[in-house]
Amino acid sequence: MHHFSLLDLAPIPEGKTAADALAATADLARAAEGFGYHRYWLAEHHNMPGIASAATSVVIGHVAAATKTMRIGAGGVMLPNHAPLVIAEQFGTLATLYPGRIDLGLGRAPGTDMATARALRRRMAPDDSFPQDVQELIGYFGDMPDGAPVRAIPGTGTHVPVWILGSSLYGAQLAAYLGLPYAFASHFAPAMLEEALAIYRSTFRPSEHLDKPHVMVAAGICAADTDDQAAFLRSSQLLAFARLRTGKPGKLPLPTRDVDLEIPAPVMAQVRQALSCSATGSASTVKESLRAIIDAYQPDELMVTGMIHDHTARVRSFEIAADVLTSLRKAPVMA
Repeated sequence: MHHFSLLDLAPIPEGKTAADALAATADLARAAEGFGYHRYWLAEHHNMPGIASAATSVVIGHVAAATKTMRIGAGGVMLPNHAPLVIAEQFGTLATLYPGRIDLGLGRAPGTDMATARALRRRMAPDDSFPQDVQELIGYFGDMPDGAPVRAIPGTGTHVPVWILGSSLYGAQLAAYLGLPYAFASHFAPAMLEEALAIYRSTFRPSEHLDKPHVMVAAGICAADTDDQAAFLRSSQLLAFARLRTGKPGKLPLPTRDVDLEIPAPVMAQVRQALSCSATGSASTVKESLRAIIDAYQPDELMVTGMIHDHTARVRSFEIAADVLTSLRKAPVMA
């Protein structure tokens, strides 16, 4: 692992508003930059009462304005919801405003329920145009001639780095075929992580973008001064994920000491499996867990994420994680 980064879903805690969440995101980003995080990514979700990053490119601009050196990007934009030209213009504008700092991770899922997907005017056709849309979008970032019939302005010539995101084998195959960096969503869907990384690494084709495979693995994090305190803080995310799984999404719940009593055992088993690529506890406990993840999957980068109800505790969690990851990383080889 050469770099460590942070994924923020801009959670809206119970008792707080979207404005509070966006202010907390900017504050966390400033702190993360000081802690040494390499990238700070935000994700597109729609119709989610507990997530404030629906207008992802707008929030990326908000975070980029609040920081100075850290790379800021999307982890990711759900491309089927958008015309490639619109995303090229948005991220081309961001790259023009914040040169050398903007990343674009692309996902294939709608990032929401089907009714909301329709409200987004997403094409509901059975054919899959994602590979073509990715290549079209990358083309808009290239050095297009002045006479090209369609150009992204701003966008042309910005060469915004594009990542493929995934939680299955599809994204791994596409990223390898196109010679792009690959990020796996193991923080909530780890089941196919090992197989996906093997496919990506074994079938990777060097490209103008990348000469060898580059893998980012995502892991959950909830760190505190003691194991007991971290387990208490993590109960908020367990509750939120369980409610999402049972069709009752809401704001990020307050933590509880009795989380196992509030979530039915079969649901809790699913939640713990989905969130199993994670580290919870004190610095020493978290270090042991993160080292195991790094040793098992050998990522070039590790991206951590975690939702804690109390903002101060959340910042502290990422500070502890940064200290641990600094001690575990190798010398960086990629900007």
